[in-house]
Amino acid sequence: MRTTIALPTRDRTRSHVFLRDGLGLETPGELADDGVPEPLRATLSDSCEVMMIPTGGFKWVTGQLGDEPMDAATLPEGTKQCLVTIELGSRGDVEARYAAATALGHGVIEPESAPWGEYRAIVADPDGHLWQLTSR
Repeated sequence: MRTTIALPTRDRTRSHVFLRDGLGLETPGELADDGVPEPLRATLSDSCEVMMIPTGGFKWVTGQLGDEPMDAATLPEGTKQCLVTIELGSRGDVEARYAAATALGHGVIEPESAPWGEYRAIVADPDGHLWQLTSR
């Protein structure tokens, strides 16, 4: 089974750079006229990917064409209540990926040992989605 997590984005190019360069994820696909793969997807594992849907697209994708607040354009700016976790190989990997991601987004929790035993850090992408970087 393949899983796709869909998140709204206000800027495809900015999201593409964050996913590819900040988080080090593969962003497969044929490039559109804006130089970004269409659809914009990032591979999380063999069976899971995240897809960044442009603002306005959630209502189109879900068929919610009324006044439902299904779109990033209708939500307030700031951090969203969604957390995507990427498990990395080591503490050094977490620290390196955190540094790269915060250069393109912003840090939320600096690398630390979590009470439950993982080493982790949390960054927010340019649209405010939270990404947790972990190692065991």
